[in-house]
Amino acid sequence: MATKATSAKKAPAAPAPRVAAAKKAAAASDGRADTAKAPDAADIDAPVRPADRNQPLVQPILNQQRDAVAPLQKFGTVAQRLPIGLSEQVRQESVTMLNQLLADTITLRDMYKKHHWQVVGPTFYQLHLLYDKHYEEQSELVDTIAERIQILGGVAVAMAADVAELTSIPRPPKDREEAPVQVSRLLEAHQIMLKNCHDFAKRADDSGDDGTNDLVVSDVMRTNEMQVWFVSEHVVNTPLAKAE
Repeated sequence: MATKATSAKKAPAAPAPRVAAAKKAAAASDGRADTAKAPDAADIDAPVRPADRNQPLVQPILNQQRDAVAPLQKFGTVAQRLPIGLSEQVRQESVTMLNQLLADTITLRDMYKKHHWQVVGPTFYQLHLLYDKHYEEQSELVDTIAERIQILGGVAVAMAADVAELTSIPRPPKDREEAPVQVSRLLEAHQIMLKNCHDFAKRADDSGDDGTNDLVVSDVMRTNEMQVWFVSEHVVNTPLAKAE
């Protein structure tokens, strides 16, 4: 009787082989995970196939710039895409002028943002806000000029390196400068822009490009003249607290 009781108590140990097999399978799975190969660049670029082969492949076509044969249009050229009643010669001249104006406007815009960040001194609050306001106004001009270039069938200058090559505004230093120096740099840039505006407006009027003439006078020239007024008054040497 004692022998039978002992055998009955040991019976539950029978499933042990299945537990060992499960542990062995888990260990093998962990081993495969540890030795999994990291995907290389080709694997990352490869399209991901859906589990169901009958489903369409929804995947962006990447890296097409590597196989581009030629650009749609070269910078500095014009294409007669829109019937706007202007000859190719007129549009070419206007696009050249407007790209110069665009490069200078982008440069002046970025100079305002630089000074907005770096200004210090008793007039910090006023200039900090004024510089940012003028930055936003110049940003609107950038878009307006660039769109006019595209309407004329040209290609608008866009990237910073290309703008730096084209602009006629002197490059400011990376350093932080005193507020009066900042204002003087801005006034010099505005002066350059406004001189070009007078020249470009006259040439656009003579060629019959009324749209470009209107943009230069009504948008660019008047905005810059107003900004000159607001900025220049900050360097007028008048008493602050006591009249002389």
